[in-house]
Formats: sequence, structure tokens, C-alpha cells
Amino acid sequence: MDRPGSPPNAVAQDDLHRLVDGRCNAAEAAAIEARLIDDPAAAATRAAWQSQRGLLRGLYPQLRSEPVPQTLLDAVQRAQAARRQVDQWWRWGGLAAGVLLAFGLGWFSRGLAPAAARPGQVLVQAGGAGRFAHQAVVAHAVYAPEVRHPVEVAAAQQEHLVQWLSKRLGRPLKLPQLSAQGYELVGGRLLPGDTGARAQFMYQNAANERITLYLGAINTPGSAAPSAMAKETAFSFVSDGPVPGFYWVDQGFGYALAGPLPREALLQLAQTVYQQLEPASAVAK
Repeated sequence: MDRPGSPPNAVAQDDLHRLVDGRCNAAEAAAIEARLIDDPAAAATRAAWQSQRGLLRGLYPQLRSEPVPQTLLDAVQRAQAARRQVDQWWRWGGLAAGVLLAFGLGWFSRGLAPAAARPGQVLVQAGGAGRFAHQAVVAHAVYAPEVRHPVEVAAAQQEHLVQWLSKRLGRPLKLPQLSAQGYELVGGRLLPGDTGARAQFMYQNAANERITLYLGAINTPGSAAPSAMAKETAFSFVSDGPVPGFYWVDQGFGYALAGPLPREALLQLAQTVYQQLEPASAVAK
């Protein structure tokens, strides 16, 4: 930033800080020194800062050779971990907003690569099933904490809910019953997907823990039609979102069960849902 009344080739304060702190290489330092000749004010500031630096370093010279206390190192590590957690949740918060507003979720496919197909299991495209799964866990994170409006249609209108969502998704839907597992239906809602409608059914147990079943058509990248390859996949686990989830694909239609549960507990619930919706059982990865 230029100072009022400074010469045309004035030395910026950032350059002065770098020079005084020793953060310049030899070429950079020489260039700044040359410019200081034509900028007396900056040269005086540099001299004052160097004097202050020398006085401060001379107050406690013995501390400069001592190791950093472990308590301070631990505090720095905790602060860094907390910052990473905050950054991660800011990213997910932005994604949640994308789910609600634009659903341009290309961010979800970053760093994901197709996995090699196993016998009896088709290739899961990162831009299709993987992205679908991430949308599911973000949708859970958005709506599961809601107290007054977690769903659009409550469980009391279950028949209407299933008929409405079946019509919007273009295929008959079946509502899994999880009472035997301790979960009762809260209700459901309609959500937008990449190229059409998606549905979310929400369940809750006696401890007020909620799980959500997210479903809808899955498209391959660059195609507006359901994938011809994504006929059936084994259960796949997703853990890099706000909550974990299991998802699977059958005939281009995706299902994802998400919730803040241990992996094995969530897998058992997903298997129960699958058995009620599909003719055969899936195999967990």
C-alpha cells in the first residue's frame, strides 16, 4: 500500500516487514535496499523497526535458545485441528446450501476416481453413484437437525406421502418399515437432484436419533438418462461427509441410508431396507 506523498517507486510496508524479518532472499533484499535509497521515509521506518526488533530480542536472550514448551506445542496442535474442523464444516455448509439452492455439486467429485469392478459388481462412477451418496449425506445434515420442520409431509399422511413422491420420481416407491429396529417414520420430503426429483424419508428412534433414506435416479456424467451400466451394485460405504452412509444402485435408481451411527449398526439397517425394497441381498464392501 502506497503512503500519502510517497515517491513513485516507494517501498511498500509489506516489503519492509519482509526485509526486517529476514524473509527475503538475497536478490529480493538487494532490490528493496536499492529502492530505499530513493525513499528516505521508508528507510527511516526500516531503521526504527530494526531498533525495536533488537531491543525486543535483547530483553530475554536466554529464551531464544530454549526449546518451545510442550504445553505450547500441544496448544498449537489443538488450534490447528480445530481450524481444520471449522474449515471442513464451512465446506459442508456451503455444499448444503448448494443442495438447497442450485445443486451444482461438481465439488463432490473432487479427487474421486472410479474403482475397479469386482465380479458381480459394476463400476460405480464417481460423478454418478458417488455424487449421489454425498448429496444424500448432506441432505441428512441439512434436515435431520430440524425441530419444527424436519419433513414436508408427516408420517400421519403416509399414504399421501408415498403416492406424491412416487408421482414426482416417476416410479412406484415402497416405504420400508423399521419399527422392529426401533425406528419410526417421521415423514418425508421432495428434493431436487441433478436432472430430476429426489425423495428423502426420515426415521427416528426413542433416543431421538434420526436416519434418512434418500432415493432417486442416478445419471452418468454427460448423460441426462439413467445409466445403462448402473444396473446393480453392492453396498458401498461413504464416510467423508457430515455423517456416514451406505448406498447402492439398482437399474439406474439409487438408494442411500445415512445417519450418525456406527458403521455396523448402519449396515444392518441398510440391509433391512434393501431386503424390503429389493429381491436379493447386497454384499457389503
